[in-house]
Amino acid sequence: MIKRYSKIITVTSDDLDDLNHVNNVRYVQWIQDISKEHWVESIRHRLSKDYIWVVSSHFIEYKRPALLNDQVSIETFIEKFEGSISHRVVEIKNAISNKIYVRALTKWCLLNPDSKRPLAIPKEILDL
Repeated sequence: MIKRYSKIITVTSDDLDDLNHVNNVRYVQWIQDISKEHWVESIRHRLSKDYIWVVSSHFIEYKRPALLNDQVSIETFIEKFEGSISHRVVEIKNAISNKIYVRALTKWCLLNPDSKRPLAIPKEILDL
């Protein structure tokens, strides 16, 4: 299974909504960004042109708000593969207290880059 991937960021004023909490749209952006970074890091560019991943669903639980200047740890891992679907977990936590702000389960569908049709996840990806 592909190893976990994480990074730490600091909440800036550009991340905030009208309530001075991290905007829900920003969380979705962080989820997409960490997912892509994890994929690129895992394949090290050797498979990048052979496959396309698209989101088929996001399930996001908001536990508590992140605020300006919070140190945020974003971690992702693959929970399981199923046919053409990768079940990816993303946890966004306070980097100091480890309290969860957001937990997401995102299903990504693997596509053939030419036909844009779903593709069963091949052994070379499963072996990562």
